[in-house]
Amino acid sequence: MAAEKFYAIARGRKQGVFKTTWAQAKTLVEGFNGARYKGFKSQTEAQAWLAEQQTTRPKTGAKTSSTAPVRHQADTIYLYTDGGSRNTGNVNGQHVKVGDKAAWAYLIQYNDQEMSDSAGEFGATNNKMEITALLEGLRYIAQTWPVTTPIVVIADSQYVLNAITKHWLAGWQRKGWTRGPGKPLANKELWQALAQLLPRFSQISYRWTKGHATNHGNVFVDHALNQTMDAMAANNPSGRQESVSGEQIAKSAKPVKSVAKSQRPSPESMASIRKTLKEMGYLQHKSESENN
Repeated sequence: MAAEKFYAIARGRKQGVFKTTWAQAKTLVEGFNGARYKGFKSQTEAQAWLAEQQTTRPKTGAKTSSTAPVRHQADTIYLYTDGGSRNTGNVNGQHVKVGDKAAWAYLIQYNDQEMSDSAGEFGATNNKMEITALLEGLRYIAQTWPVTTPIVVIADSQYVLNAITKHWLAGWQRKGWTRGPGKPLANKELWQALAQLLPRFSQISYRWTKGHATNHGNVFVDHALNQTMDAMAANNPSGRQESVSGEQIAKSAKPVKSVAKSQRPSPESMASIRKTLKEMGYLQHKSESENN
């Protein structure tokens, strides 16, 4: 009887990690153009390799620039994400205070469709909000369109982008979701959720953009999350919601809402942001150039 192994398939007729024999696994990759796969003895190793393969590797010498003009391509999803925190009176080395406001926001543009969301949380860090924005945006995409649709993620958080494109995420997973012996990983549950989500998408790339500059999508999400924080009740620690585990975020049938509805902007207020930014010259037609 043929021995079973864990086969990680990054590009094939199906993507994922499969415990099977090579005879069965090769039916998913044999004859598939550009197939990428590898066999492993353990599921952990297979998942780590798959998470690394799902990130886009720039060509040698290529460098993502925040000033190079890029046009939106048809049939490609553009996901803008941002997170922020208002650390009132904090100094370097101090923790975020329980009453500090924080929020995340995303904007999705796909052909002639556009949708956005934002929510806030008390006592959360900026980094937590940055990861949450990406998770929420990707979850919406996975539930709405085929996961084979090309996706371009545009964010101003090097913390989040480097974790994916420089393969820190795969390294943390190999180390048991730590940064090393005796070095706990901040936002572990969110990183775990991201590691579960990314392999679902067959074509995803990442671009860094300078925050609060002229990138129309980044300007939008920045306005949206700040409006969310403005609407949150001041100094109300009880408004903070319990953290959601990575497994819940990755497997929930519906988008996980980390905050109460009262802490989310209304559709009318999001539309108001669009109107204001269009009057300022942002949010032009999606085929126009943008600074990334």
